[in-house]
This record gives sequence, C-alpha cells and structure tokens, in this order.
Amino acid sequence: MSELNTYKFSSLYKISSGISSKPIQAGHGAPFLSFSTVFNNYFLPEVLPDLMDTSENEQEKYSVKEGDIFLTRTSEVVDELAISSVAIKDYSNATFSGFLKRVRPTQSDKSYAKYMAFYLRSPLFRKTMTNNAVMTLRASLNENIFSYLDLILPNYDDQVKVGDLLYLLNQKIEINNRINSELEAMAKTLYDYWFVQFDFPDANGKPYKTSGGEMVYNPTLKREIPGGWEVNVLADWIKKDKTGDWGKVSKEGNYTLQVDCIRGADINGLNGTGKIGTPNRFILSKNKEKLLSPFDLVIEISGGSPVQSTGRMAYLTQETFERFNHPLICSNFCKAISLFDNQYFYNFVYQWKAIYDNGILFGWEGKTSGIKNLLFDAFVTKHHVGLPPEALARSFYKFVEPLQKKKQYLLNENSELMSLRDWLLPMLMNGQVTVKNNEG
Repeated sequence: MSELNTYKFSSLYKISSGISSKPIQAGHGAPFLSFSTVFNNYFLPEVLPDLMDTSENEQEKYSVKEGDIFLTRTSEVVDELAISSVAIKDYSNATFSGFLKRVRPTQSDKSYAKYMAFYLRSPLFRKTMTNNAVMTLRASLNENIFSYLDLILPNYDDQVKVGDLLYLLNQKIEINNRINSELEAMAKTLYDYWFVQFDFPDANGKPYKTSGGEMVYNPTLKREIPGGWEVNVLADWIKKDKTGDWGKVSKEGNYTLQVDCIRGADINGLNGTGKIGTPNRFILSKNKEKLLSPFDLVIEISGGSPVQSTGRMAYLTQETFERFNHPLICSNFCKAISLFDNQYFYNFVYQWKAIYDNGILFGWEGKTSGIKNLLFDAFVTKHHVGLPPEALARSFYKFVEPLQKKKQYLLNENSELMSLRDWLLPMLMNGQVTVKNNEG
C-alpha cells in the first residue's frame, strides 16, 4: 500500500446537526434517517425504514447525499457514541434525526466513502471518539474534536481497493441477514395463522376456524379458542430456571470455569444480526448447573432503557453453541429457563415474542435505583395462554426447526465473515496486506 497521509478531519468534512422534529411529524411523509438505522448499519439501507413529515426547506437543509457520513450524537453509554453509517447514494427528500451528526465531504479525491465506513468503525478510531466523549446523564459527542482530529489515510486509489473488498464482505453479511428476515417472517406468519387466527390444518387438512371448526368462549382469556384446547399459565410450561452469574474477569481462586456470558445487549445478536459481544468470564467451578444447554431460553429481566421494556428473549439451539468457544452462561441481569417439553419450544418462543411486541411486559416492571426489573415469577404465574394439543405443537416444531437451522447456519457464517473482516481491517489499513487487481 502507498504511504499513509495525515489530514485534519475539518479539512475534508463539514459537520452539521440534524432536524429537531416533533412526535406529530413521525410515521408519515418523506424518508427519515433515525438513530437506530445508523447504529445498526455500516451503510445506509437501500430504503430508509422511517418517515417524517418535513418541508422542502428542511429536506434541503437536512439532506442525505452520497458520501455523507452520519454519527450517533448521544447515547446512554459511551460505547454507543459516534457510531457511523455511510450513504453510498442520494436519498431523495430524506432528512436525518437530531440525535445524529452529518459529516459531509468537501473534497472528492481524498476520502472514499466505502473505505471510510470501515475506517470509522475500526477499534482505533472508536477509541479516539470514546476518549473524547462528554458524559453527564448521557454520553454526548464533543463536536470540538473535529477541529483537531487527524485522519490517517492511504491514497485514494488504495482506499477504493480496500473499501470495495470490505464492502463485498459486508454485502454478503447483509444478504444473509435479509434471508434470515424472510425465514423469520415465514415462521411468524405460520404461528399467527395457526395459533392466533386458529386456522391450523384440521383433520381434513383444511383451515380449522375458517372451515367451521368448533370454537369455545374461554372466560379466563375472554375470547374464543378451539374446542379441546387447554388454558394454563406460562409457568406450567417451564421445567426449571437458571440464575445468571457474572463471575470474574480473569481466573482467580476457585473461579476457574471459563465461560462466555450472554447479557441483555447480546440478545438481538443471538436472534438476528450475527454480531455478539458476549464477554469471556470465569465462574466458580461448583456452579456448573448454571451452564446453558440447547433449548434453553434466555430472558432479560433487568434493564435501563426508558422506552424499551425488559423481557427480550434469546433462544438457544444446538447450532447456536457453534458460535462460541466456551460454555455459555447468562449474566445476573438475565434468567435462563428450560421447558418441560421441547416440542413446545417454538410455541413458547413466538408466544413470548408476541407478548413482548405488544408491550404487555411494561405492566410487569418494577424499579430499583433507576434499573427496571421484570417481575418474571409473578408474570409467568398469572399470565394465561392457550395450550395447543401436543400433535399440533409437534407439527409446528417440525415446520419451524429447519427454518431455524438455516437461520443459525447463516448467523454462523456471518460471525466468520465478521471475524475475517475485523481481522483484515487493521492490516489493510496499515499496509501489511494489499489488494491487487486480477488482470488475468
């Protein structure tokens, strides 16, 4: 790689603040770039998933153009500050959130957008940003840093080679994520069709409720359910639970059992994105009974987000364990549960997802010192659900299991691709590894 060049950030980019919108503007109108979209993507998606009712003047002032870099401006924790996402095309009429900063290039031949997407998420740059954050009640981006921050970049042609290579790896990860989204949608659709609308196949293979199957009003659930279904509480599905353990950072005394510890922050990664940051810990060897097993469910029971309820769930299959180098355990802020019958595993998973998505768990939270705690034991002993017949549960399991195996296979592949990308990144940036054109 060519000699590295040093530039002042302010000589290559102009920084701007986002729009200050009102709740009444949200959910309709023109495309809108949110905090979460930036946080979860190296590159902005083809279509921005959010909308905001904005004027033409606002769309011009807060525009989203090819080459723009967006940084998260504020967060509850320093590690989530100044996370970047890069636009590689123009977004017509789009605006961006006031919780973001837009960094727009002022020169066209010094920095390459695809290269910068990885440079700005590299450990070295991330450390620079977090070291310069301002922490009060929330972490805030110190905008003054851009007046003295240095960018150390190779020449433009080499940036193009490196950026395009890493972009291809990233695109494969995104394709896998899209496939997994489709697989998950298939499973959820079947669950809704069978266990919410009650149109599971009857004895003749026809939709049960639509075809006139017997429906009986249940006073506990206050709705009709198929004849012959039982009603019980979620606790009746649970065989045992396992408390979490945070252990020690390093081997110490009797803390000799090395584990990977699942936190609430890792649950979304376990279920979908493939990126898991589970810390490596050491626990007491006598606490082996806390180790997790296939078909365990990990539920977050404590958290601090004001807008997100506790109760996120990760489900562990045999394939999940292939993504880790050590036995798994959950942290003190989570609880693991095992079911009496694994045939009901996916029924419980999608039942719980529906409970979480519908905001039911908000009513079962208490607070201690600003931390929200899910009153798990009280909830599962009082929340009633319909229990499908075993044969129907088994049929649902047989349908969903191969979808989940495919999903876990792609998540495992994503983990390997991310490891490759993160391993290559520093070596490509400092010239230890070069990219050559294949000219035959």
